[in-house]
Amino acid sequence: MSDDKKAHTKRPAAEQLPLAFAHDPATGREDLLVSDPLTAAVSIVDAWPHWPSPVVVLTGPAGSGKSHLAAIWREKSGSAIIRPTMGSDAAALAAQGPVLFEDADRAGFDDTELFHVINSVRQHGTSLLMTARLWPMGWNVALPDLKSRLKAATVVEIGEPDEDLLGQIIIKLFADRQLAIDEKVVAYIVRRMERSLAAANDIVDRLDLLALSRGTRITRALAAEVLERREEASGTD
Repeated sequence: MSDDKKAHTKRPAAEQLPLAFAHDPATGREDLLVSDPLTAAVSIVDAWPHWPSPVVVLTGPAGSGKSHLAAIWREKSGSAIIRPTMGSDAAALAAQGPVLFEDADRAGFDDTELFHVINSVRQHGTSLLMTARLWPMGWNVALPDLKSRLKAATVVEIGEPDEDLLGQIIIKLFADRQLAIDEKVVAYIVRRMERSLAAANDIVDRLDLLALSRGTRITRALAAEVLERREEASGTD
């Protein structure tokens, strides 16, 4: 029986999924996988403090590496994490040193407070790094002065990964779990999945849990089963 056919055999009714334990990803500079979609973003982080403008925005889809790059920059710059909401001390922190605001388009902010943060950064010669899924022009901003400040920011976009990067990422995600995976299995997965880092994370999570539940290693048959389940689930959405 081929691996693909095995993947379609009925799973045991008593199969139990183990508890999902958190797996902290390695986020050091040496752990970063650099390829064409990440080159510009890596370059801007490495170039600090010699930035073309005091405000930099990293944009990209979910799981594209924004948080990893932000963690590298935070360690390098000693920046403070802020959330510019009404009554926060974000502008005061920005006057003292570099600041980091992640998921700007999703976490929410007060227009006036973010405007003050950017002004503080410009006035005191510090730096602001923001991450977001959307370019600033797509954010919910009503204050004209803030729109003007955001237009002056340096925006660096992280593109969707190519197949080579996806394969490297899947290997890294398993390595973060102290697991090794056959490169042939990785190639099998990459050829059949959507080109998305979010998908790579989901597939690795599912494979890890399914292998644990069955007490088996990760094989092509197991990968085929996970990919089929994801396809079935997407078809019912």
